[in-house]
Amino acid sequence: MIVLDITIVNIALPSAQRDLGISTGDRQWVVTAYTLAFGGLLLLGGRLGDLFGRKRTFMIGLLGFATASALGGAAQSPGMLFFARALQGAFGALLAPSALGLLSTTFTNPRERATAFGIFGAIAGGGSAIGFIAGGLLTEYLDWRWCLFVNVPIALAAAVGAYVLLHRDHIAKGKRIPLDLPGAALGCGGLLAIVYGTSEAESRGWSDWLVLGCLILGVLLEVGFVLVERRSSHPLLPLHVVRDRNRGGAALSVGLAVIGLFGLFLFLTYYLQAVKGYSPLLTGVAFLPMTAAIIFSSTGVAARLMNRVPSRALMVPGLLLGAGGMAWLSQMKVDSPYAAMVLPGELLLGLGMGLVFMPAMSLATLGVAPRETGAAAATINTAQQVGGSIGTALLNTIAASATTAYLVGKDVTSKAVRDAGAVHGYSVAALVAFGIFLLAAVVAFTMVNHRPGEAEKEAGAGSEAEVRATA
Repeated sequence: MIVLDITIVNIALPSAQRDLGISTGDRQWVVTAYTLAFGGLLLLGGRLGDLFGRKRTFMIGLLGFATASALGGAAQSPGMLFFARALQGAFGALLAPSALGLLSTTFTNPRERATAFGIFGAIAGGGSAIGFIAGGLLTEYLDWRWCLFVNVPIALAAAVGAYVLLHRDHIAKGKRIPLDLPGAALGCGGLLAIVYGTSEAESRGWSDWLVLGCLILGVLLEVGFVLVERRSSHPLLPLHVVRDRNRGGAALSVGLAVIGLFGLFLFLTYYLQAVKGYSPLLTGVAFLPMTAAIIFSSTGVAARLMNRVPSRALMVPGLLLGAGGMAWLSQMKVDSPYAAMVLPGELLLGLGMGLVFMPAMSLATLGVAPRETGAAAATINTAQQVGGSIGTALLNTIAASATTAYLVGKDVTSKAVRDAGAVHGYSVAALVAFGIFLLAAVVAFTMVNHRPGEAEKEAGAGSEAEVRATA
């Protein structure tokens, strides 16, 4: 449901922008409000799962997500929609680490773990596929609001299933870990300041005092967060969790990769609809090859090799494939055909991301004590969602600035000129994303050194038939 919500809203965004009168500079907040609240609160959400039990936080997250989705679908103003999206992100922050924590603590056998994470990846890929198609269908034949209303029955059905099927894991008061509220305030406040400063750079410029002030404040708050966590007897994020080079490297690599990926979703949606004239439904169909490539590489390749080869032997080639996809898309023009330009870029990105996400998710909770599983699961999700927030804001800013510079001295009343300017901005953003993917590959190669043990290798050999069935 979380993955579906990200993709379905991307398809509906142009229609929502027209209906509610959202400005071009503010449109990214429909995505950023969600991902920022999600990323900023994930560590707190993971700790709440460790504190009160993951079944309880999982169900609260589901019901809250349904309520926020209904509020967003009924939005009458941009501010109301932004608030509902932030509320969705907050409840999603309870939901995601609880799900990953339950998965990690339930499947500890290496063979079962590989199969379980293969299924997890396939469901995530399937969620994005449903989001692309459902977003197009609902936007074109009903209304963009149904792209949010659709979460309500999904969440309610999942809550009933969780209540019936999940085992009770309530933690007694004497064994609970106190909440680190100062750490939560510093960490979330720092991320909010950084993303807000990045988004304001589009209209104000990077040298503006507000932009620089927000960025500096964000960095200082994050430094304060680290200092508080070092001294806390009950840290929100135990620093030894991220000091582990494999977990830290996986989180940093995923965060960098998602910066490029989320930016791609935003500007490629506008390229297909505003420049190429695709309908919302056709735009959703146009994204499906990337989703299919993610599912194939995650379940058909990464799941088979995860217990046989070093993790970076999957992650580094995956990130280089993603870089190749961005380099390819940086060459697009107004009249570029979909099959020759957009499709190859999508396939490269999809194949690459499937090789990256699955081993990174497994490394995030591998060998972590059960009482810290929520914090460890939240770390990788935080990197993913904060990367998405920064990526959407950063690449939207870069694309808009490049477009503005291109249009100086040109006839902006001509649609052809405006389209050329927009595509120029998208190409520049894709080049920046290409560089970010290369940096992520360097990080993964340098930091991630996990090698599967003998038990994992034997389990990997024994589970090949299971993984094939999963794929």
